[in-house]
Amino acid sequence: HPSIKSDPILPRHCRMQWVKVLGGVVGAAALLGLGIILGHFAIPKGANVPAPSVSQDLDLEILETVMQQLEASRIRENLRELSREPHLASSPRDEALVQLLLQRWQDPESGLDAAEAPAYEVLLSFPSQEQPNHVAVVSPTGSVVFSCRQSEQNLTGEQVGPDVVPPYAAYAPPGTPQGLLVYANRGTEEDFMNLQTQGIKLEGTIALTRYGGAGRGAKAVNAAKYGVAGVLVYTDPADINDGQSSANETFPNSWCLPPSGVERGSYYEYFGDPLTPYLPANPSSFRLDPDAAPGFPPIPAQPIGFDDAKSLLCNLQGPVAPAAWQGALGCDYRLGPGFRSDGDFPADSQVNVSVHNRRELRNSSNVLGIIRGAVEPDRYVLYGNHRDSWVHGAVDPSSGTAVLLELSRVLGTLLKKGTWRPRRSIVFASWGAEEFGLIGSTEFTEEFFSKLQERTVAYINVDISVFANATLRAQGTPPVQSVIFAAAKQVQIPAPSPVGLSIYDNWIRYSNRSSPAYGVVPSLGSLGAGSDYAPFIHFLGISSMDIAYTYDRSKTSARIYPTYHTAFDTFGYVDKFVDPGFSSHQAVARTAGSVLLRLSDSLFLPLNVSDYGETLRSFLQAAQQHLGGLLEQHSISLGRLVTAVEKFEAAAKALEQHRSALQKGSPDPLQVRMLNDQLMLLERTFLNPRAFPEERYYSHVLWAPRTSSVATFPGLANACSRAMNTSLGSEAWAEVRRQLSILVVALEGAAATLRPVADL
Repeated sequence: HPSIKSDPILPRHCRMQWVKVLGGVVGAAALLGLGIILGHFAIPKGANVPAPSVSQDLDLEILETVMQQLEASRIRENLRELSREPHLASSPRDEALVQLLLQRWQDPESGLDAAEAPAYEVLLSFPSQEQPNHVAVVSPTGSVVFSCRQSEQNLTGEQVGPDVVPPYAAYAPPGTPQGLLVYANRGTEEDFMNLQTQGIKLEGTIALTRYGGAGRGAKAVNAAKYGVAGVLVYTDPADINDGQSSANETFPNSWCLPPSGVERGSYYEYFGDPLTPYLPANPSSFRLDPDAAPGFPPIPAQPIGFDDAKSLLCNLQGPVAPAAWQGALGCDYRLGPGFRSDGDFPADSQVNVSVHNRRELRNSSNVLGIIRGAVEPDRYVLYGNHRDSWVHGAVDPSSGTAVLLELSRVLGTLLKKGTWRPRRSIVFASWGAEEFGLIGSTEFTEEFFSKLQERTVAYINVDISVFANATLRAQGTPPVQSVIFAAAKQVQIPAPSPVGLSIYDNWIRYSNRSSPAYGVVPSLGSLGAGSDYAPFIHFLGISSMDIAYTYDRSKTSARIYPTYHTAFDTFGYVDKFVDPGFSSHQAVARTAGSVLLRLSDSLFLPLNVSDYGETLRSFLQAAQQHLGGLLEQHSISLGRLVTAVEKFEAAAKALEQHRSALQKGSPDPLQVRMLNDQLMLLERTFLNPRAFPEERYYSHVLWAPRTSSVATFPGLANACSRAMNTSLGSEAWAEVRRQLSILVVALEGAAATLRPVADL
């Protein structure tokens, strides 16, 4: 899932004036420059630039050269520099890293054709320096009998300082609610319903919840529905440390989260700038009223460490929590409300949550580096990662940026020497303000919506490049499966593992599935909204992927690497515990670099549309098995959907045969271009911007959020789930019919896109 400190120096009125000036002058100039670059690739061609060597197809020698020149030691040094200081979005250090990227991409020896840093004026959220957020236990007489830590323990000398933002829930509103404490497990709606069913009074309480199960902001939304006044969130060692919780078992003695560690994060419900939905956040854009804009948590929220959570939770009274709600804090978890009389706090003590967050308009920059394509400069392969972190952000996101810089260095060097130029254009991107809700990437897709939809071949995302060093993990839409597999077969597993074993062979040992077409293959995960691929796949319908190295799931139950979004995610943490030697970083660089070159340089785009047929068939079978009987009871037939899937499968097979025939001959360039456009544009056919009016940006009818437990078409599954207990002829059943029609039309449109272009 995917950084600067707050700006404490300027008074607010000065800060706002600075934002307006920079937004009006620098932002306008940068965006104008970006428009020129992306629109026309108007790149100066100096006399000292050698003529490029252009191959008609992927040059395997160039590919191997790139693989060999990607150096683990350089990735390590990149990471050391990137994570040297905290770099919260819009902070001075974040802007310094913008300049570092520009310097690298404008280097005369290893730079790219062009680089720009357009800025957007976006709404961010920061804790107050004058009034720090505070959580305390207050006795009936009003005295404070216990206070939670306001910062993490300084274990390595890197957890304190003016640039280390204290733990907070970004976008949580200010307020000072006080009430009896209840334990609400993961803060899902079902959890609060369970408490209510047990007769536990929730009105006016403070709910202690643990990370996982529901999104950060959803915990506050769910709590507010039941009258809860404030929310606390902590990371249970059962969920992140495999139960380890003592100081000698955790960082800096192991990779486990120490007791004072607190996960920061955005509690905003949507992605993109909160005030400019569907519009780029330029200074002149229309903005919503901040006080009326949707998506912010309705009640104050604050994250705390599990050491403080233990003091609160292990003193609760009330019924014992269900077995599934228990954790690893060394006591029986009880539900409350309130503390027991024989505990550490006076009877009837309450918890006070004081939140003083403020929202501010800030300038946040994307950095774009461009290599102009030699043959098809109007076809773009995008490769990106965000730059901002919550604190030092060595794993998240700098492990990805370190790989990005090394890959662009190797390609830039070949480019400047005249050894290579890609067939299609490559756009490297360093997105701003991702941690606040994928803001930089979303604003970019809003500003260049039409251009990107018309011209983008694929988007490669490498955010956290190394969670751990066991195996590759890839997520993506079905057409990119084959190119990821091809790249993974080419790259050797990181040392000191068995020599000669490929990343593909290793991956299949850890995570696999049975494919009707290929037999046993590695499992390719689907894309949610955890990183910057989200606006590209859900909003623009661009084939996308996310590539990383990760842990052995059989050896840990950690939901993510333990120091995620804390001040303990440092260079030393990566160097000692995550990837000593940086061989896994190098393996990701080679795999992602191979994918990039295959997409940019192959004569025929290496996108396999037949693999979508396998997904559609799987979704159809799940719908027939789990929803078919219910639909029949309401006289709804899946017959048209069955036919639509069959049409798609036939069209995809015919297109693959057409590609094979062209590959065997000497195809006309226009024939190649027409076929490639069919491959590129297939993903767009699954978009319907009116399919999910309750969702923002989600238009893809196959990958929209699915709340139903049935692994099938999300719109149909969600509609059936809502209609299940309603009467015949209700609006809910009408929505089921609408979603079915939307699906059929999308699949028929996809099949039509794959048929011969002259077949009208």
